[in-house]
Amino acid sequence: MRVDVWADIVCPWCYLGAARFDAALRQFEHRDDVEVVYHSFELDPGSPAGATQPVLDMLAAKYGMTTAQAAAAEGRVQGLAQAEGLGFTVDREFGNTRAAHRLLQYAQAHGDGRAMIRALYNAYFGAGRSVFDEAGLAAVAADAGLDAGQARAALADAQAGQQVEDDIALARRLGVSGVPFYVIGGSRAVSGAQPTEVFLAALRSAWDDAAAPQGAPA
Repeated sequence: MRVDVWADIVCPWCYLGAARFDAALRQFEHRDDVEVVYHSFELDPGSPAGATQPVLDMLAAKYGMTTAQAAAAEGRVQGLAQAEGLGFTVDREFGNTRAAHRLLQYAQAHGDGRAMIRALYNAYFGAGRSVFDEAGLAAVAADAGLDAGQARAALADAQAGQQVEDDIALARRLGVSGVPFYVIGGSRAVSGAQPTEVFLAALRSAWDDAAAPQGAPA
């Protein structure tokens, strides 16, 4: 069974949702028969490449908050992340994620998208490291098992770049306006960082849908 996941690297709810989905998958009876495919999505496609700003400044400007209010909001997400056993730092930058998505799509095409997206999330949210520049992404690539040459190839890979574009276009056609967004078995959609129990129920329902004889009630 295939699970399609749209997410952005700098999306805290995607980070949290990934942990909860992984917990559900570990409990799922048919987990060894599940393929997870990661699709690129940009929260802020207009963010200029190469430029970053503190995440609290970005949140304050985007949502009309004070910096203190933005810090309080981040603190609430931090608490949820820590409850899932995740590292989470508020002291991080925000920027354009197109290059990070190229790296993810390259890794996925070469066999290990899950290791790469985990490495990206852990570097960004857990350690506050850069996922926006070549040096930072090369370090993340090493965390996921790619050498420096492979990292450079990934960032220049035309096919990976095209996959990013295709994913974003597909999200628009499907009406995906926020992430994380999961399509499970082609029959169940789950939006947001839902509790583990919701993901597990969706996995089981989608599996039952696929197993039901054609024309029989699910």
